[in-house]
Order: sequence, then C-alpha cells, then structure tokens
Amino acid sequence: MREVFQQELREVQDRLVEIAELVADSIDKATRSFNESDVALAEEVIEDDRRIDVLAAELDELAITILARQQPVARDLRIVVSALRVSASLERMGDMAEHIAQLARYRFPEKVVPKGLGKTFREMGELDVQIARDLVELLRSQEPALAEHIRDEDDKVDALHLKVFDKVLGEKWKGETADTVDATLASRYLERFADHAVSIAKKVQYLATGDWG
Repeated sequence: MREVFQQELREVQDRLVEIAELVADSIDKATRSFNESDVALAEEVIEDDRRIDVLAAELDELAITILARQQPVARDLRIVVSALRVSASLERMGDMAEHIAQLARYRFPEKVVPKGLGKTFREMGELDVQIARDLVELLRSQEPALAEHIRDEDDKVDALHLKVFDKVLGEKWKGETADTVDATLASRYLERFADHAVSIAKKVQYLATGDWG
C-alpha cells in the first residue's frame, strides 16, 4: 500500500508540472499576442485555458481521492493539501494569461499597447514568462534557490507595475480612456500572474525545507 501511495504522490507532482508547463506556454502566447496584436495567438490562449481548467479539476479529484482513501498524515498530508492549493493558483495564472489575450482580441485590429508603454509591457511579459518557466522547474525539482529567484523576479514585475500606474496617472499622459483602462488592466493581470507564482514558490519552499522564508 505504501508503494502505491508513493506512486500516487508522484502522479500528483507530475500533473502539477504538466499544468505549469501549459501555463508557461499560455503566458508566453498571451504576452506576444498583447504586444504584437496577434489575434490568432490570443485565440490559442483562450482555448488552452479550458484545458488548464480541466486538468486542474482532474488533479483536484485525484488529490481528494488520495485524502479519502489513504488518509495521509504529517508531511504526506501537507503534500496533498499543498497540491490542491498549488492547482488553484496555477488555474488562476491561466486565467490571468487568458485575460491578457482577451484584451488583444477585443482591440484587434487596433494595437492594444498604449503609446509610450511598449517597452515596459515587453519587459513585464518577459519577466512573467521567465517566472513561469522557473516555476515549472521548481515544481519538478523542488530546488529552494528557484523559489528565491522567483521572488526576486516578482519584485521587478512589481516595480514595472508601479511604473505603468505612474505613467497613466501622470500629467503628461495623453492616452484616451480606453488606453488607460487597457494599460491598467494588463499591468494588473501581469502583476497578479507573478504574485500567484510567488505564492506557489512559498508552498514548495516550505515542503522542501520546512521554512516559509
């Protein structure tokens, strides 16, 4: 029974990695669709989010079945419960990617990135994609240093998020109301995406070291 249980725990981890890989691909496509006004990529992200939702729901069912059948305790219990919480955060990250893609689709064929913010949004997108890739490796390896790196990269996203708000609230801002709304929404989605990654990183770090950091 113990061997079967350990196999189930490995399956949980493998499924988390699979979902995280899809999320990483989604944020990559979403930021490119946003920055390049690529409606085809935006449609792919929206479709992929449905698959992420299904996989997250299936993982939750597996975790609940393990809790009911195996009745794990101590660290094993924390692993299964953490998997449920990580799954929820990954699903939300997929939603953030979808929201960014929807902005690009809604404004098409017009450009969704307001003038003067192109470089900032490219940097935020690149950071989110790297954070998502690092998160995949963290879930695979549980290397604590990766959790710290994700936190550091999130600080950079936060700084750029503030830069966007300073820009659109500044006296020199000449954008239309739609530009202001698009900029603030997109920046918020990118910032929240990274926040969810940090939340997952903290959980993985705790499981690996017993320290919340």
